[in-house]
Amino acid sequence: QVQFVESGGGLVQPGGSLRLSCAASRSIFSSYAMGWSRQAPGKQRELVAVISSGGITHYADSGKGRFTISRDNAKNTVYLQMNSLKAEDTGVYYCNAAPNIATMPGAYWGQGTQVTVSS
Repeated sequence: QVQFVESGGGLVQPGGSLRLSCAASRSIFSSYAMGWSRQAPGKQRELVAVISSGGITHYADSGKGRFTISRDNAKNTVYLQMNSLKAEDTGVYYCNAAPNIATMPGAYWGQGTQVTVSS
């Protein structure tokens, strides 16, 4: 069974930073691509960033230059560092896992963590 434990969301002012963390089941983490999706109020879910099992990363245009995805295979954890946050970054952020980047966001989703960017 695939399980995720997400953390790091919260309320931050525009221009601030947050780091999201997602600890995944050891059974999938080492070989799977990992990623983060988000759903803003009234909008469809958007794949924000992905990282392959080998460390190759891709970002949606909305996060390029501001977001950094990384993974620590020893801790079975994937991170999303978000800088220069904007109000439009507000939403629920979900951890994803899939066999490879091409199949992201995949079938495995975390429970979500709320990010609110507001003054």
